[in-house]
Amino acid sequence: MSQQDRAARFAGLHVQGAPLVLYNIWDAGSATTLAKAGAPAVATSSWSVSEAQGYRDGEGIPVDFLTQIVGRIVDSVEVPVSADFEGGYTEDDGRLAENTLRLLDTGVVGINFEDRVVQGARLYPIDRQASRIAVIRQAADQRGVPLFINARTDLFLGQGNDPESVTDEAIDRAKAYADAGASGFFIPGLQEKSLIARISEGAPLPVNVMVMDGVPSNAQLAEIGVARISYGNAPYVDVLRSLEHGFLKLH
Repeated sequence: MSQQDRAARFAGLHVQGAPLVLYNIWDAGSATTLAKAGAPAVATSSWSVSEAQGYRDGEGIPVDFLTQIVGRIVDSVEVPVSADFEGGYTEDDGRLAENTLRLLDTGVVGINFEDRVVQGARLYPIDRQASRIAVIRQAADQRGVPLFINARTDLFLGQGNDPESVTDEAIDRAKAYADAGASGFFIPGLQEKSLIARISEGAPLPVNVMVMDGVPSNAQLAEIGVARISYGNAPYVDVLRSLEHGFLKLH
C-alpha cells in the first residue's frame, strides 16, 4: 500500500459517532503488538517516545532521533502511522518545512501539531499558528501526501483557563486551522461533556479527545460526535507499572 493510500485510509477512520480509538505507542515493538491485535492505525505519544529513550517531553528528544524512531515504526507495521510532532521542533518556518519533509520521508501519514510555544508558557496567536500549519500543508503537498494534520490546541491543558471561557476561542482556532490546511482538531485536557459537544458541533474538523480522569466514556464521546479518542501516555505508564510489579514479585 502506498503512503498516499495509507493517508486516505487514516483520514477515513475519523468518523463522527464512530471514533477512531488510538491506544498510543512509543516504538516499533509496541506498534507491532497493537497492529497484530487488530488496531486499524497506530499513533505515537511524544511523552512516551521521549521517556522511553531517556528524554523529557517538550522536544527534549532530538528531531533526527525522533525521525529514526518513527521510521522504524512505519517499517514495522502495515497500518497507517501518525506521529506526535509537538511544535515541529523549531519556530522557524524554513526549518519547520524541512523537519516536516524529513518526517514524511519515513512514510508517516499523520501528525499531531500543537499551538503551545514549546518550553514556553503561552500559545501562538491564532494567525501565527495558522501560518505554521500552512507551512506543513505546503510541505506535504510538495511530497504529494495528503498528510492528516491533527491541530492540537492547549487552551484546556496547562494554561489555567476556565474551560467554558475559552470554548469559543477553541472553535475560532479550529476554523482558522481548518482554513490553513488542518485535518483534525485535538482538545486535550477538556473534560466537560457539554463543552466537548459544543466544539464537536461548531468545529469544521473531526474532533479528537484525550482520555483522562473526568473525561466521559468512549461511548458517551461517540454520542456527542467525537471522531477520535487518544490515550496519550497512559499505555506507556501502564506498561512500566506492569514491569515494576513483575520485578517486585520476584523479590
